[in-house]
Amino acid sequence: MARFTVNHQSVGADMGDTITPVPTDPAGAIERAQRGHCTTSEPGTDEERFRGLLEAAPDAMVIVDDTGTIRLVNAQTETLFGYQRDELLGHPVEILIPSRFHAHHTRHRDGYATTRQVRPMGAGLELHGLRKDGSEFPVEISLSPLETADGLLVSAAVRDVSERKAAEERFRGLLEAAPDAMVIVDDTGTIRLVNAQTETLFGYQRDELLGRPVEILIPSRFHAHHTRHRDGYATTRQVRPMGAGLELHGLRKDGSEFPVEISLSPLETADGLLVSAAVRDVSERKAAEARINELAAFVESSQDAILAKTLDGRITYWNAAAQRLYGYSAEEAIGQHVSMLAPPDSKDEIIQLLERLRHGEKIEHFETLRLTSTGAGIDVDVTLWPTRDTQGTVIGACAIVRDVSDRKRAEAELTALYEQQKHIALTLQRSLMGTAPAIPGLAAASRYRPATQGAGVGGDWFDLIPLGAGRVGVLIGDVMGRGLEAAAVMGQLRSAAHALAKTGMQPRQLMQALDAVVADLDVPDQLVTCCYLVIAPDAGSVAVCSAGHLPTLVADPGGVRRLPAPVNAPLGVGDIFYQQSSAVLPPGATLVLYTDGLVETPCSDIETQIDKLTTALENAFTRTRGLENAADRVLAALLPDAEGHDDDVTLLLARIPDAPLDTVRTELAATASAVATGRSFVVETLTAWDCAHKADDARLLVSEVLTNAVQHAEGPLVLHMRRTATNLAIEISDLSPHLPQPRPAAEDEESGRGLLLVDTLADNWGVRPDERGKTTWFTLEL
Repeated sequence: MARFTVNHQSVGADMGDTITPVPTDPAGAIERAQRGHCTTSEPGTDEERFRGLLEAAPDAMVIVDDTGTIRLVNAQTETLFGYQRDELLGHPVEILIPSRFHAHHTRHRDGYATTRQVRPMGAGLELHGLRKDGSEFPVEISLSPLETADGLLVSAAVRDVSERKAAEERFRGLLEAAPDAMVIVDDTGTIRLVNAQTETLFGYQRDELLGRPVEILIPSRFHAHHTRHRDGYATTRQVRPMGAGLELHGLRKDGSEFPVEISLSPLETADGLLVSAAVRDVSERKAAEARINELAAFVESSQDAILAKTLDGRITYWNAAAQRLYGYSAEEAIGQHVSMLAPPDSKDEIIQLLERLRHGEKIEHFETLRLTSTGAGIDVDVTLWPTRDTQGTVIGACAIVRDVSDRKRAEAELTALYEQQKHIALTLQRSLMGTAPAIPGLAAASRYRPATQGAGVGGDWFDLIPLGAGRVGVLIGDVMGRGLEAAAVMGQLRSAAHALAKTGMQPRQLMQALDAVVADLDVPDQLVTCCYLVIAPDAGSVAVCSAGHLPTLVADPGGVRRLPAPVNAPLGVGDIFYQQSSAVLPPGATLVLYTDGLVETPCSDIETQIDKLTTALENAFTRTRGLENAADRVLAALLPDAEGHDDDVTLLLARIPDAPLDTVRTELAATASAVATGRSFVVETLTAWDCAHKADDARLLVSEVLTNAVQHAEGPLVLHMRRTATNLAIEISDLSPHLPQPRPAAEDEESGRGLLLVDTLADNWGVRPDERGKTTWFTLEL
């Protein structure tokens, strides 16, 4: 068996021993030595010299014959194996070998009888000895043949290599524990030893590397240079990094290359120079270095000023953009305190920022004023963040600074333009919206709040329209969108609606006409919501038509409820037949009309917000009966942030007037006698109401209107009179849809002057169509 040393030399070569020639009669000397090992031989004899050599040998010496029987041992054998000499002589040599090796040993022994050469035994094998106590231990054995007259004897020098094996195991353990791939080569570049990290790093099995040239691990383009460098290292033999200043690469089994660092160490051995190479994969580090270099190039080429500083404010880095921004070169800035960039009154600001950074806070988009090297001020946007060491401790700070002077100037200009446009739009809208007139007997309160975000104004409008004979039209609408365009559309619609309402047309008719107006405006995708109501105090009724507008609410002593109305499409959809409805309301009930800016929010359902408005109205009317106070309370509840709404808001409260003091009506046939009957009815009624002073005017006006109805209309005719504290209203209804047209009469004509007379004597008069025909009315102030 061979010893497991690096150079696999024999024991004799390791110790520098020489093989001493045996006596000229070795058989006799051995025989005599065996017989007389306890007797004294004559000095100077061959036996004495042979015995002295045997006992002086540092290893255990075991001599066996060709049958494997032990013929001679020395004292070292007794010490090593624990036997007395008598217990060994004459016994098979297998007594000193573990039983599992007996069969192999017999074959190897027979084979040696043929070769008969001096050599280590069991080359390449692990050899073990067996002590008397049964313990095993690693050994190295060197064999020498002895030719004698009695046949072949074999001398075996046995050495215990336990300590050396332990040392080798420690060395292997250290080698395997190394964090790097360890490759040990001899002076010819042949790989002699590798560790597990080498297998992992290069992808080879260990037996694929041992005995192969080290160039197997190097890309082919470097082979020639590597051979020269290896030969040069054999001369210098010093611990150093390999290829200093060069880019080194390893080659994996799969053909892929990777960057490496290699540290070389010489190992002087009896077999010559061995070189230990510690190989480390630096792919990640190289990638990190590349990223760092890329980041450094990015920082240096950035259009934003980038600087670094210590926690006490000393500048440690200054890129080219910082020089362009502030006017200081890197040499002038580095080492200076950052406060040199701040105006004198901003020194405390620098101290506060450094304190926040010291506590690890990141400061983003902090806008402030800084000074250039010429003392000029510039508006800057600064982002600051703390820098930390490997333990996470804040050690400094970095800053990205951007010049925002141009943006600030542009913002100031845009703000001025925006305010100007907003003022123009608001002025236009208020001008177009006008002021709702005060109508006798009708208490009303209105609120308009332009949007505080965006273009500000929108398309909200409302109107109160006196329709005569105590009737009042209430109009509210909302044009989709905001700004000048919405305000312009709103103005046109309000004017059209007001004019149409003055004709006395029904709410549904007005809505049908407004739909045509929206279509004629030719504004793409323009939608308008609108609601029109007509209040008839004498009947206590309200007629309503809604074009997609939010529901009208009614507040009375019983609470707050929605006014029933058909759901119609908004104006601008086209080809819609609008419907209206009527409801009877008690005197003193309050109509609540509003636009979506009051109740619509991005985060809430509009129905929920209408319920919230209902609650606010109930609370408001519980605390006050005044409409102005109630309007303020509702706005405070629905818009707690007066500057935070992004749509214009309109709120209108209108209270149903009290019923007339007196009211009477009579039905007349459409005959000539109806005129006289009507005149008499009017005089009698006014006398009963203590209004006889108006009887003559009223009788004359009724006579003209009845005459016109008898001649041009269809019966029956209805004469309706009502009195309030301030005026007298008289209405005459017929079933003809044709409206009377005033016309100038020629001098020789007997007719054509009736309506001119009505227009002259009445304080107010008019004609309104209805579902059955028309009603002509006039009023007289009392």
